[in-house]
Amino acid sequence: MSPRTQQQLDKIRKERKQAIMDTALETFAEHGYESTSISMIARKTDISKGLMYNYFEGKEDLLTSIMTEGIEEMFSMADPNRDGVLTKEEFEYLIDGMFELMRVKSNFYKLYFSLMMQPSVSKLFMAKMNQVIEPFLKLFVDYYTKKGAKNPMVEAVLVGALFDGIGFNYVFNPDVYPLDEVIKLVKERFV
Repeated sequence: MSPRTQQQLDKIRKERKQAIMDTALETFAEHGYESTSISMIARKTDISKGLMYNYFEGKEDLLTSIMTEGIEEMFSMADPNRDGVLTKEEFEYLIDGMFELMRVKSNFYKLYFSLMMQPSVSKLFMAKMNQVIEPFLKLFVDYYTKKGAKNPMVEAVLVGALFDGIGFNYVFNPDVYPLDEVIKLVKERFV
């Protein structure tokens, strides 16, 4: 058996790191952030607690990585061609994609919304999240400026709050929440 190449080692490291994040996400969603320990996550991932620290500095770093990855995935749909301009079609694509992510990755969004309700925990990752969110807020402000809105910043913030509210209601009550109808109405009124 020949030694592994650097490319193979990098792939193994990336896969192991993702496995830790996936397990942590499930565990945080199931038990809550405060009740979840690094030891629990290590056990469920089938690695030693010491090895966890080769990938993450601690539980806060792990949570921040999970939240950053999820938020970046959501906002990656906001400007797919990366030209710095949000078009009507891109806005509609974002709405469809964002709520599809909520359907597919409900554990992440349950964790996201539950953490937002815990100021002591949300402080751990909000500085990083604000760095991720800031350029996308600018896209929405520019969008509403071009539409002639009286106060584009308020419009952008309102839409963000609307998305959060819709997402919250959907992920915690998916069987009765009329998501498809709500998406259609949001597009009609805000795009």
